[in-house]
Amino acid sequence: MLVNILTTNETYFFREPKHFDYLRDEVLKPWRGRCLRVWSAASSSGEEAYSIAMSLAENLGARDWDILGTDLSTTVLEKARQGVYPMGRLELLDPKLMEKYCLKGVRSQEGTFRITEKLRQRTRFKQLNLMKPMPSGIGTFDVIFLRNVLIYFDNETKQHVVERILSALKPGGHFLIGHSETLNGIADQLEMVKPSIYKKK
Repeated sequence: MLVNILTTNETYFFREPKHFDYLRDEVLKPWRGRCLRVWSAASSSGEEAYSIAMSLAENLGARDWDILGTDLSTTVLEKARQGVYPMGRLELLDPKLMEKYCLKGVRSQEGTFRITEKLRQRTRFKQLNLMKPMPSGIGTFDVIFLRNVLIYFDNETKQHVVERILSALKPGGHFLIGHSETLNGIADQLEMVKPSIYKKK
C-alpha cells in the first residue's frame, strides 16, 4: 500500500513521440527476425505499453510480437490490465489509431475508452522491482523502454539498475530512456544512436 501511494505514475499515450518515430522507422520497418519482443520496464498504468502495441500492430501486422509491461505498483498494473482510460489521455494519439484500437465508452462509461481486446491479449503486465535481480524466465528483448525512471536514482543505483536490465537486452537491441535523462558513465555496454536512444554493443 505504501509503494502504491508513493510511486509516481504520470503518463499518457505516445509520450515523447520521437521515440515512437524511431521505433517505427529504424526498428519495425526493417525488421526481418521472428518474434519481436519489447519490454516497457516502467509501464505505469499501461499507456506506454499500449502505444508500443499500436506501433507493432500497425507495422508488423499479424507477424509474431510480444510486449511485457512491468511496474512496482500493483494498483497501476491492474489499471493497465483493464485498459480503460479517460478521453483526456488521447492528446497525442492519431485519430486513425483511436478508431482502430480503442472503443469509446457509452452510457455509464461515457468519457472513457478501452483498448481493444486484440491488443490487450498481446500485451502482458507483471509486477517487477527494478532494484532486485531479474526474475528467472523473463527472457530477452529486442527493445527496452526505461523512460523517466532513472532521474529518481543516484548514480550508483542507476548503474546497478541499468546493468540488471541490460542483461535482458539482446546484442544489437535498442534501449530508450527519457529525453531528460542521460547514461553518461553509466553503461559501457551501450552506444548512443541519438540522445536518449542507445544500442547494445
